[in-house]
Amino acid sequence: MLTNEKWFEFWKLRRDRVPNITIATSLGISRQAVSKALLAIDGKIETALWTMAKANKISIVKINPQLGILIGRSIPMDTDAVIFISEKHGVQVWYEHDGDCGTCEEFTECIELLWGYADELKIPLSQTADPTKMAEELFAKVKEIV
Repeated sequence: MLTNEKWFEFWKLRRDRVPNITIATSLGISRQAVSKALLAIDGKIETALWTMAKANKISIVKINPQLGILIGRSIPMDTDAVIFISEKHGVQVWYEHDGDCGTCEEFTECIELLWGYADELKIPLSQTADPTKMAEELFAKVKEIV
């Protein structure tokens, strides 16, 4: 029997572009078990993304449960938004904005999150110490792959 944790592990492997047959072979299980687990986790990921969008009043433009990404537009803030699922950081909601990063208490956390998420998706980023510019670059690239 596959646990929810194992399903999420399969999902991360697929997001890393590992074929189902390779996942099945490496774990000594059937391709059907991997496929069934991935279908189940895709549904849960999609539900989580939809729920976050609804809770944050974000209209959905694109959603990709296989990558764990939702692109939308914040209705109350009238700005673009990205909701994503990260192995390390959980579910995150980011709004397009020009921040005053130099005075923000979350400066270090933002940089770590952006580098970490880019690394999870294997998206190269230009070297920069400005979280706003990093976020702009990362989410422009994310929008391309969704």
